[in-house]
Amino acid sequence: MVPAGQRATVARRARVRAGGSRAPPVVSADARALGARARGSARPSTRVKRAHLWLIAFAAIAPRLAVLVHERGRILTAFTDKSDDFAQTFVHHGTFGFIPGEPSAYTQPLYGFFLVPIYWIFGRTWWAVGGAQVAVATATAILVYAIGARVLSRRAGTIAAILATLNPYLVWHDVHLNREVLDQLVGVALILCTLIAADRRSVRWATAAGILGGVAVLGNVRLIGIPLVVAAYLVIRNGWSWAPVALVAAAALAVTPWVVRNKVEVGCFALTTDGRALWKANNAQTYGLLAQGKWIDDVKDPPHHPFPNPEEARDLYRQTGKKYHVDECANQGYYEHKAWKFVRGHPGEKAKLAAQAVRMEWDPRTTASATDSGHGAIRSLAQPLYTSVLYALGLIGIVVTARWFAGLALAVLAYQTLAAMVFVGATRYRIATDFLIALLAAGAIEWVLARWRRRPR
Repeated sequence: MVPAGQRATVARRARVRAGGSRAPPVVSADARALGARARGSARPSTRVKRAHLWLIAFAAIAPRLAVLVHERGRILTAFTDKSDDFAQTFVHHGTFGFIPGEPSAYTQPLYGFFLVPIYWIFGRTWWAVGGAQVAVATATAILVYAIGARVLSRRAGTIAAILATLNPYLVWHDVHLNREVLDQLVGVALILCTLIAADRRSVRWATAAGILGGVAVLGNVRLIGIPLVVAAYLVIRNGWSWAPVALVAAAALAVTPWVVRNKVEVGCFALTTDGRALWKANNAQTYGLLAQGKWIDDVKDPPHHPFPNPEEARDLYRQTGKKYHVDECANQGYYEHKAWKFVRGHPGEKAKLAAQAVRMEWDPRTTASATDSGHGAIRSLAQPLYTSVLYALGLIGIVVTARWFAGLALAVLAYQTLAAMVFVGATRYRIATDFLIALLAAGAIEWVLARWRRRPR
């Protein structure tokens, strides 16, 4: 029994303890402070991301601007692509071809239409072309970072972007009048969209990848099978869905306007009427010329070949002012027939050419082509060293990076090798996908750094 007085005292103490257990009003202020600190903690991460992007942009822009200024007298006069002629004719005469009033499909259209607005707005100047292509190279590097950050980490993405953009060949090549600068940008964007489509099982992103696949074909007809490669990747990774179908359909839709235009204005459905390029890569002269360090442009036309071809008609027009109409479709058929006749009739010679193409495609040294890749130590020392180290790290990266990404990278690189075996191999054709090797190399570097941090101390 508790006396009444003591019961009152116990009750008062209980009320005091009960009241003391309530959360004091300052807790809400503490919560606000914690929330502010949580919000503030995101700011350093944003600053780090911006620092990475600025570093990547500097790595892409600074060396290219230096090369651009050094080469300014040769940007428009040496190593130019046929698309340069197409763009000039279109701007001045409204005809996409070599000669005013003579539409042509003798090259892939993407780079030509990239040059058209530059020439129209700024004129055909070294600084306009070089500046635009430096911007393209910078965008490419940033997209490589986006892939690396998605597949590996932000740090690895930064490493991959810097490795890719500081390729000595690209630093020189990207500021000259060559279409590969666009091949890289479209290729990186295609891989990024494919990865997002696979991660999200998204038909929309697969459609975007398909459009980019079609655009890639319009930039380089050798990539005609790339949409099928990335569609197969989606099937293997996620199983059957509508995404691969949408990808292939979008790629076909992207190239359709150009193919139809060629039927209407040139006379046949074609991605390009330059069948002569295929023949130059597949005939009895090719192996010996390439073995001597020459290029397929040194191949001599067969006797009684159709004259003039579109490029010869251009040269005659410049010399005499006389226009020659060329039946490009017949010209294409003539050379493609001779190429396939050589392949069927000389399988042993074709096998030698294919093996030679693989060696030229993957040679760490710069291989001969219609374009050069710099001079002196850059070509003879820096490029082989850079490429050899990249290859070594890339091989490690195949083992240590995520299998689903390594598989996609290997599939694309294998396709590039197959395309070289059909046509011809050269550094300029491989570099459009070297960013994949840079990403694998960054994965290897990330793996080495992680093991170094975990070492016993």
